[in-house]
Amino acid sequence: MAIGMRFLSRKEVMAIGGYNAFLQTKLPPEHRIYDPDKETLESGMATFLTAFPRGFAIEVLDVYSGPPRIVFKFRHWGYMEGTFKEHPPHGKRVEFFGICIFHVDEEMKVEKTEYFYERGNFLASFLSAPAAAAAEAASGSGCPVMGGN
Repeated sequence: MAIGMRFLSRKEVMAIGGYNAFLQTKLPPEHRIYDPDKETLESGMATFLTAFPRGFAIEVLDVYSGPPRIVFKFRHWGYMEGTFKEHPPHGKRVEFFGICIFHVDEEMKVEKTEYFYERGNFLASFLSAPAAAAAEAASGSGCPVMGGN
């Protein structure tokens, strides 16, 4: 499975868990609000089940091509009604959009999957309004257009 970063085998994904596979990042550890390198399959699942007690649905929005390469746009979403790590719930919808490519064989069995999506905006949406404002103020971009000093 390719996730826009590096290819992971089915065995690797099953070992580390889907959330940890999908949230792989090159960000330095000190800038991660979720660090898949420190999570296990169990802890990752517990984190998301706590944050989204009603579930975290995946929805196919558009299908662009048929077999043997099935390309579609998806949305993964839910309402953050529980704590995410140290971040309190805000009750708002959290979502991200992406493109997926399924490579299937003659029997329509998936041989390979590729996912492309933006992780950063998704994870930033876990921050409550006060936490997001504090993070923005602390960034000190210095850009007069963006409201910095």
